[in-house]
Amino acid sequence: MPEVIFPGPEGRLEGRYHPQKSKDAPIAIVLHPHPQFGGTMNNKVVYNLHYAFYNMGFTVLRFNFRGVGRSQGEYDQGVGELSDAAAALDFLQAKNPNAKHCWVAGFSFGAWIGMQLLMRRPEISGFISAAPPANTYDFSFLAPCPSSGLIINGSADRVVAPADVEGLVGKLHEQKGITITHEVIDGAGHFFEKDHMDTMIGSVDEYVRRRLTENTR
Repeated sequence: MPEVIFPGPEGRLEGRYHPQKSKDAPIAIVLHPHPQFGGTMNNKVVYNLHYAFYNMGFTVLRFNFRGVGRSQGEYDQGVGELSDAAAALDFLQAKNPNAKHCWVAGFSFGAWIGMQLLMRRPEISGFISAAPPANTYDFSFLAPCPSSGLIINGSADRVVAPADVEGLVGKLHEQKGITITHEVIDGAGHFFEKDHMDTMIGSVDEYVRRRLTENTR
């Protein structure tokens, strides 16, 4: 998979870009967990989400936020990281102007950034939020949430209490015009360790394929 360097708001950003042969393939970006707690684009959840989307026929980009790996800049409390994600989507769209659909996927901190990007970019037609940190960050900006998507977390998550995710989902369920699908992986921790990773990726695969089929009818 080709390594790419593309311009970000604070200098270059480092990514991994995995194109399809089809020029009108859907596109997806995958966002990594918190930069100050070891989060990188090579995190196992991010890596597996990346390949899940690629195997479903998406052209996919994952990248390091500012200050991570070879990406320039410094951690910016999520504000700059949102700008990085927007720059990544710009780069992906410029390379794929004929893409049929655009999705965003994020894990933990990346899920929070992804949901903010969703609010700013109406072309995003679906999202995956894995273990969104509803206990740490304010998600009230999702008013209303503009797209349907999947929120997925583990029942044994000790970083983000399942009850906090349930509360976020409950608020989103009150909104009209979108469908929020919520799946809880029984026994899984925050990082979907061991066999839980395959279960989580299987759920994502099933959800995204169903959405794509619905959109082509």
